[in-house]
Amino acid sequence: MFDQLEIIENRYEQLNELLSDPDVVSDPAKLREYSKEQSDLQETVDTFREYKQHKETIAESREMLGETDDKEMIDMLKEEIKMSEKELPELEEKLKVLLIPKDPNDDKNVIMEIRGAAGGDEAQIFAGDLFRMYSRFAEDMGWRTEVVEASASDHGGYKEISFLIQGNGAFSKLKFENGAHRVQRVPETESGGRIHTSTATVAVLPEVEDVEIDIRNEDLKIDTYRSSGAGGQHVNTTDSAVRITHLPTGVVVTSQDEKSQIKNRERAMKVLNARIYDMMEQEAHAEYAEKRKTAVGTGDRSERIRTYNYPQNRVTDHRIGLTIQKLDQIISGSLEDIINALTIEEQTSKLEELNNAGL
Repeated sequence: MFDQLEIIENRYEQLNELLSDPDVVSDPAKLREYSKEQSDLQETVDTFREYKQHKETIAESREMLGETDDKEMIDMLKEEIKMSEKELPELEEKLKVLLIPKDPNDDKNVIMEIRGAAGGDEAQIFAGDLFRMYSRFAEDMGWRTEVVEASASDHGGYKEISFLIQGNGAFSKLKFENGAHRVQRVPETESGGRIHTSTATVAVLPEVEDVEIDIRNEDLKIDTYRSSGAGGQHVNTTDSAVRITHLPTGVVVTSQDEKSQIKNRERAMKVLNARIYDMMEQEAHAEYAEKRKTAVGTGDRSERIRTYNYPQNRVTDHRIGLTIQKLDQIISGSLEDIINALTIEEQTSKLEELNNAGL
């Protein structure tokens, strides 16, 4: 582990030199690439240097203990050794976590798609609840949310809704939301007061740049039409809505939330890129997921991941057996406890893999 940390520190120093190189400074692409790489290494290097500083303090203090008879000095040196030795295990564990291979998508924006599934009107109302939950969480995080496409239901909520969440590290926080969410409650339309169970599915896709996948213009069929549904004065007056079909895969994306056809096309292309990239990722990871299912699941959209029980104000995440008795806060956007627990579980699982591999 420490050999690997030395390599990382050397690379960090090399990046410092590169970022001062006039050739790099004059090249925006290289400057951006090297700056991001250095930023990604910063916490690991700082923690490693803090660890080494404590090791040096212990070694120097022990050496000085053998060279003095001064009682006050001896007590001070022993206290320094004690404090530094106390810090080492915690720093070592932190370094292990920092060395876990990072998901390359973690820093990306997110495209989320929510669909009402089993349960009819109640499932669609629940889909709306989930959209508001994620929107409020994003707002608390200082992120920006933009609706790409929405199909509202007659009784409130959505048959389906796609939206973009823009913010640093959005995917790292929301990637665990992938799957089927179940709600247990008495619907407003239920006169007998019986508890119903309904579900909605959530898909979490990292936003990808055009350069990451090759989508040829000749593989796209682009249709424009007039917007329909709620939307303001522009509805049914201009052909601003856009439908893009990727012919090789059959993936279809529509966007009509913006007044501008150009903006709708841009949003639709973002979603198209993300969906095709997700298809490629799902295929690449299918074999791995079948062989080794982690504690936080495979990411299969059909996997039931969480239950929201309204009568008992309870939320249960089935992947890690976590139950929290504050559904009212969670459905209002306070997702931190669940996300933190899932992150820790994932890190623990990856640490076990690294330890088993002898790293």
